[in-house]
Amino acid sequence: MARTGVGGGGRARAAGGSGSRVKGARRPEVRLPPLEPYGGGGLAPDGDYDGLDFRESDLSGQDGGGARFMDCALSACVLDGTRLHHARLLDSVLTGIRGVGTNLAESTLRDVELVDARLGGTQLHGAVLERVLIRGGKIDYLNLRQARLRDVVFQGCVLVEPDFGGARLERVEFLDCALKSADFTAATLTDTDLRGATELGIAGGLDRLSGAVISTGQLLDLAPVLAAELGIRVED
Repeated sequence: MARTGVGGGGRARAAGGSGSRVKGARRPEVRLPPLEPYGGGGLAPDGDYDGLDFRESDLSGQDGGGARFMDCALSACVLDGTRLHHARLLDSVLTGIRGVGTNLAESTLRDVELVDARLGGTQLHGAVLERVLIRGGKIDYLNLRQARLRDVVFQGCVLVEPDFGGARLERVEFLDCALKSADFTAATLTDTDLRGATELGIAGGLDRLSGAVISTGQLLDLAPVLAAELGIRVED
């Protein structure tokens, strides 16, 4: 069973030069028990997977909708087109997974570590992410529309055109993470720390950044986009 605590980034810190403070995300601390090897046979809708080691399993095209994964490890698994909508991933570690079009819509991820993933077009719209660490790897076209993120850390990863449209972000941190053409349209941000992003590209939703914290350098980088958003003409 995972135990949660406050990680290195989980302390309240001063935001910019003001007296306000941003609350850091609580990180998962997953301690897996001894695991049994996954015996194969394919995922089953509403299946119950407890204490299993999925190692180099090809789960492409399988349907695990509504399934529960508890105290599991998924290592170097292939998830092309895997259907895991309404699934629950709890106290689990996913390492080196790869896949295109993985469907995790309206799923729940709680106390989960996702490490060195290579994913494209992953569907997490309407999902709930709580105490989740996404570290390393590259995720293209991540769909988090209408999702709820609380105590989530993106660390050392590359996110290409992530869609946070209508999502709620609370205590979310981006550390050494590249955000390329992120869309925050209609999103709600609370204690969202963008200062550690190595690249901050915003394609939509600049007006929704209230509740986020950025650095002075990031503000200068965003100045042309902010001016265009506000209809300000800048001339020398």
